Amino acid sequence: MHFLPILVGASSLLFKSVDAIDVDWSSDDSIKSAASTIAYGLVKYYTGNNTGDVPGNLPDPYYWWEAGAMFGALIDYWATTGDTTYNAITLQALEHQVGDDADFMPSNQTKSEGNDDQGFWAMAAMTAAEQNFTNPPSDQPQWLALAQAVYNEYVNRWEPDTCGGGMRWQIYTFNNGYNYKNSVSNGCFFNIAARLARYTGNTTYSDWAAKIFEWEQAVGFINSNWNVLDGAGNAGSENCTQINAAQFTYNAGLFMYGAAHMYNLTNGSDIWRERVTGLVNSTTQVFFQDGVMWEPSCEKTSAKCDVDQQSFKGHLARWMALTSTLAPFTSDTITPLLKTTAEAAAKQCSGPASSDYKGADGTACGFSWLQSTFDGQTGVGEQMNALQAVMATIVDLAPAPYTSENGGSSKGNPNAGVNDDNKIAQPRAITAGDRAGAGILTTLVLGGLLGGMYFVAADEK
Repeated sequence: MHFLPILVGASSLLFKSVDAIDVDWSSDDSIKSAASTIAYGLVKYYTGNNTGDVPGNLPDPYYWWEAGAMFGALIDYWATTGDTTYNAITLQALEHQVGDDADFMPSNQTKSEGNDDQGFWAMAAMTAAEQNFTNPPSDQPQWLALAQAVYNEYVNRWEPDTCGGGMRWQIYTFNNGYNYKNSVSNGCFFNIAARLARYTGNTTYSDWAAKIFEWEQAVGFINSNWNVLDGAGNAGSENCTQINAAQFTYNAGLFMYGAAHMYNLTNGSDIWRERVTGLVNSTTQVFFQDGVMWEPSCEKTSAKCDVDQQSFKGHLARWMALTSTLAPFTSDTITPLLKTTAEAAAKQCSGPASSDYKGADGTACGFSWLQSTFDGQTGVGEQMNALQAVMATIVDLAPAPYTSENGGSSKGNPNAGVNDDNKIAQPRAITAGDRAGAGILTTLVLGGLLGGMYFVAADEK
């Protein structure tokens, strides 16, 4: 197989047997070395740079959205550590997956793509803009323009006829989950709108960010205790009245980080300070046990967390760290929790090399950070979680997200994006041969998980 030459210059640590990841948490160099080891194991799952494979895609059982999340994490890895090892494959993947309309709806995913799936790729592009990642050639779509394209398409999908607003989970009627409005899809919309507002200074984006957040509160998806609940059906007379109260780490993180951007943009306004504070306090109460982050809706259930859910925690870790950068008043609460979480995550990275894990022996990362020894679960999600948890402790080494006024160089196109009807003229039933574009199983809609879920806010609908 032919690979892009991405490993030149990688630390010699990566090429010898390692018994476990040992970190001196008082040393930035030691933390960066640990992150390097974990990142190497993560990228070994990736096959899109192999001859004959599709750049940007992960192999089964990983869905398309998770690849977008992975490349977003690798941009953060570069910005935090200065290690350019994976920049080439990241640039190649993001460029390859933009699609014919430059909106992260490539032809091999569009039929089954959901709003959340598209959102994770758009957020990776937004991260690239905010961190001054390598810009594409001038004749190719630029990072800022890609995020704006997705934002514009989200605006067109806002649907006030049911639930008083909000986007549906799925884009097209023939996909399972179309009759469901949820926090992850609308959280992606909010997150992107808030970040575009701060980056560009355009009040249209900030107005939409406020509108989305207030709708989440009005419909009850963000309740009076600032818990971010999963979503609700909107078919027939349901109208989002029967809320699925499951809580997931990445939903809380989406809204927390977006709110931090709005707090920063508005120079610490009272309303956004209240919202950031509420979300941070709720997150610390729901998603931490003895100072360690966990996934309460599935981690201890008999059903266990599925492949998608196994990757959620890392996003919260990274977004909490960035929240402490943009809203420094949260640092005293957030920083100690991220430290104890990173220590626990590193202890889980002691699994052996195997047919599944091709990183250095003794560095495979497990899932449950509540356990002091390797739990035997490995995969892209587990490795990406640990990478983001470890990096969160050195977030101050990366620049704060740039804007167009203080160094951001990405070029935008406020008119980017197209109408969904121009992509698929005639809805049809999806076939078994259509691989789910991202399949973020937000629970319950697809059935079968209700009995195994632990509702952390079942009485708060």
